Amino acid sequence: MSLNERLAEARGEQALGPDPVRLAREAAAEEAKSLAARAGSVPKQRGDGGSAATEVNARGEGLNRLRERATLALFDRLGTKLNDPNLPEEQLHALVRAELQRVLANEQTPLTAEDRQRLSAEVVDEVLGHGPLQPLLDDPTVSEIMVNGPDMVYVERAGKLSRSTVSFANEEHLRRVIERIVSRVGRRIDESSPLVDARLADGSRVNAIIPPLAFGGSSLTIRKFSRKPFQVSDLVAFGTMSPEMAELLRACVEARLNIVVSGGTGTGKTTLLNVLSSFIPANERIITIEDAVELQLQQDHVVRLESRPANIEGKGAVGIRELVRNSLRMRPDRIVVGEVRGGESLDMLQAMNTGHDGSLSTVHANSPRDAVSRLETLVLMAGMDLPLRAVREQVASAVDVIVQISRLRDGTRRVTHVTEVQGLEGDTVTLQDAFLFDYSAGTDLNGRFLGKAVPTGVRPRFAERFADLGISLSPRVFGAATERPRMRGAG
Repeated sequence: MSLNERLAEARGEQALGPDPVRLAREAAAEEAKSLAARAGSVPKQRGDGGSAATEVNARGEGLNRLRERATLALFDRLGTKLNDPNLPEEQLHALVRAELQRVLANEQTPLTAEDRQRLSAEVVDEVLGHGPLQPLLDDPTVSEIMVNGPDMVYVERAGKLSRSTVSFANEEHLRRVIERIVSRVGRRIDESSPLVDARLADGSRVNAIIPPLAFGGSSLTIRKFSRKPFQVSDLVAFGTMSPEMAELLRACVEARLNIVVSGGTGTGKTTLLNVLSSFIPANERIITIEDAVELQLQQDHVVRLESRPANIEGKGAVGIRELVRNSLRMRPDRIVVGEVRGGESLDMLQAMNTGHDGSLSTVHANSPRDAVSRLETLVLMAGMDLPLRAVREQVASAVDVIVQISRLRDGTRRVTHVTEVQGLEGDTVTLQDAFLFDYSAGTDLNGRFLGKAVPTGVRPRFAERFADLGISLSPRVFGAATERPRMRGAG
């Protein structure tokens, strides 16, 4: 701008006088500054929103970097103490909080009370909790968490899988979380023992596998369990079983029938077994045997046994089979085996055949007929070189009821069969369905099955035991279905 132009502009301002809009804006800005100064902060002027957003982002990035530095400092300072199973939880938390305060003091970074509180919670989650998985573990709608790698986490909600937005910083971060989980229950995971089953403090089931077995990086699967055990009324409300089926299963447990729950992976076998166990009278002594303790029996007289893997020298392993044998010397009224998957099936069947009625267990199979075949195969794994007919006789005489639970394609979990094991005819174990799931009802607009398991109209032979024991059932339990369910039967 030339000197003449500047002079002309100055003359124009003198002629026009001060701009009232500009003055009003300046006065408002001065008033805002004065108010902000009294409140202890100065807000940005209008039109400076970009700078304000930049400052917020920079502050957030600074807090993230501070959290990372504080977390690494705590790992360096506390080391093996963080995974010491002998250190009480309260003492460990107090130690971490005290050390964190020293770390933050050394950083000399000004923090508001809100920032300090949030930062402390996040660092404690990283160091003592489960890092980025903690929000998923706290979310009651999440039933399963599957970590395929540091940046690939999936969750199951209402039977449906979806990818989560949470992630780990890197492979080392994921490994730290895995090692923390398994060390708290006295297990270990390393290259010499690269896979492990464990559990969280709330009973959630954990499986971890690391390289070299996991080719693409460490993998972690967490199957959550409700803090409050499901009751039979919950399963009826969910549509997992009908009221009539629940009444029949309660009578089967009270009549001390031997029951095997059959189903595929993730169908809810353990949850159903837990509900069936709740029908056991409170005055009976119950021995539970599991690979990793998951059952949540509410009775008082319960002894919980858990298998133990070998130590680093390959010694000290105690399997399910040894625990089943030992339980027979513990004066049990009921034996509940979380799952049979090996030679222990022979010992369980022998226990059922030698006066330990009312035993319960689960097996991986897709139908009652498959469950019988699976039990036969597992018995042969015991190494006793028994003829197949003798094995089938064991199964036919030991097992009274097979309860099949399935996860349908709509994501729901339903009991699809309640099947009686009637005995052995020739070389075939004969089965008779008491309840079958009715697929003929179709689906709703969302693809959810409308059917339920309904009685087949055939009265099982074990119903005679109910009469002998004075257990009465409503007539509708064995009432004939209006239309036989369109479903493959057990046999």
